[in-house]
Amino acid sequence: MNRPQPSAGPQPLRGLKVLEFSHTIMGPCAGLLLADLGADVVKVEPAPAGDHTRRLPGFASGFFATFNRNKRSLALDLKSAAGQATAHRLVAQADIVLENYGPGTMERLGCGWEQLRAVNPRLVYLALKGFLAGPYEHRPALDEVVQFQSGLAYMTGPPGRPLRAGASIIDILGAVFGVTATLAALRERDATGQGQRVCSSLFESAVFLMGSHMAGAAATGEPPPPMPARRGAWGIYDVFQAADGELFIGVTSDQQWARFTRAFGLAELAADQRLATNAQRAKERSWLLPALQAVLGRLPQAEVEALCEGAGISWAPVGKPADLFEDPHLLAGGGLLQTAISALGGGAQVGLPALPLEFGEGRGRVTLRRQPPRLGEHNAEVLAEAGYAAAEITALSAAKVVVAAEPSPAA
Repeated sequence: MNRPQPSAGPQPLRGLKVLEFSHTIMGPCAGLLLADLGADVVKVEPAPAGDHTRRLPGFASGFFATFNRNKRSLALDLKSAAGQATAHRLVAQADIVLENYGPGTMERLGCGWEQLRAVNPRLVYLALKGFLAGPYEHRPALDEVVQFQSGLAYMTGPPGRPLRAGASIIDILGAVFGVTATLAALRERDATGQGQRVCSSLFESAVFLMGSHMAGAAATGEPPPPMPARRGAWGIYDVFQAADGELFIGVTSDQQWARFTRAFGLAELAADQRLATNAQRAKERSWLLPALQAVLGRLPQAEVEALCEGAGISWAPVGKPADLFEDPHLLAGGGLLQTAISALGGGAQVGLPALPLEFGEGRGRVTLRRQPPRLGEHNAEVLAEAGYAAAEITALSAAKVVVAAEPSPAA
């Protein structure tokens, strides 16, 4: 059985009841944030198949395990009248409903905002969509779609080769903005007693990331070039090849330049008046960077890292995702949570990222209290909490309004 683990770590949202109708990343990530912070999140999955994210292949096969810890699962057929009635009975006791289905889907399932506010006027309803109000609001959208539409892909790739970012950053950012709006609406409910619908979106989240580029274009009168072709603001802010590996080094102040040149024995460059200020170094990048590369390329990467660390210079190895499983900082600080990796629930466990938050003087991290659930694993307990008698729960199961969980895969 996937039993809750002993409660530990900060749970500032303990006591809040959340119903999550979601799939893929944006909605599950919003539910994850609330669940990790202590809310009781029930993932309402469509019966009989459940969240389709459980069956995604390739790089997406890790989506479910990543974004569904600390939740319970209820498998419910919302296409049936009995399923909709069951959902409404749960909503009557909920604080938050969140959903990221396509435009109009929740309304067709009898669970849109207008339908649910009649059941529970105190409800905060978080809709996570592709677009906010406007001409595009009925379009379907995806993270990658809005990365291209907003200019993010243009800014990420080299000229002529727009490129999506290497993670689903817009899905995740949209979820963070959505939870921010939800917490604000809860605060307002404290004052008014009334809930409300709040919404965040993929497109507008991507546009928010473009704000500094828009402002730069307005300030300079020039369109910003893609980041790989940008005119750098700092003289040394690049990837260098050491004798046995790559690392990024950033020297962003004149004080850091002085420490950098001392650490690497670059007295001649330190005395060169063409490099006296950061602005001057930025102008001389065409010859300065190759000169530095000639020096760094003869040194082992470990030595370059040690010299940068000793000089107080920003640096980082060029890492890969798999490196993070053994990262000493993450392991020491509770930054990885041992999570069952099977999308069906259960299975082997690996360290997946905790929320990047600390609480209080003890710098407490939120923890994993419950592994990602099997489909419908918590049907009986969720329905019992909603006031259903055992006979009623059995009847709903027999009618396939709710669907029981399958056995968990072996570890």
